[in-house]
Amino acid sequence: MEAQDWEDYIVSKYEGVVLKNAYRERSFFYNPGKVLPHGVYFSTIKESDGPNDAFSNLDREDVFRISIGLGKKKYQQIFGGVPKRAAKGESPVAGLWDFHQLDLLTPHPVYAWMGWVCILNPGPLHQRVVKTMIEDSFDLAVAKFNAKMQKLNS
Repeated sequence: MEAQDWEDYIVSKYEGVVLKNAYRERSFFYNPGKVLPHGVYFSTIKESDGPNDAFSNLDREDVFRISIGLGKKKYQQIFGGVPKRAAKGESPVAGLWDFHQLDLLTPHPVYAWMGWVCILNPGPLHQRVVKTMIEDSFDLAVAKFNAKMQKLNS
C-alpha cells in the first residue's frame, strides 16, 4: 500500500475522521460534526522532512511514514518505558533505532514521549499490525473525544 492508499483506508473506514494537511503531513483527527476546534489527533502520514523532524529521511523518493498515537500504556507494552520529552529538534530515542529503515516499527522519533509509534512504508508483513494499531489509536481518540465532550457539557 502506498501513502494515498493508507489515507483512503483511514478516511473510508472510520466515521467522524477529519483530515488536515499541516506541517508537511496529513493528520487524522476524530471530530464528528467538527464540534471541537481540532478534534483528537490519532494518526499521520508524512512524506517529507520538516525543520524539526528529519530523522526518517522522508525526502527519499516514494518513502512515507505512518505515525500512530497508541498512548503510553500500549507503547510500554511494545517498547518498554516511555522516554522523556526531548528538546525541540532532538529525538528522545535517537541512537536507539534506525529511523531510516523501511517496514520497521519504531518509537516515533519526536513523539515517543507521548506514546506514538511509526513505520516507514509498511510492507505486507506489517500491514495487518499497522491496521490494528490504527484501530486502537482511533478507539483511544474516540474515548478522549467523548471525555472532552462530557467535560464541556457538564
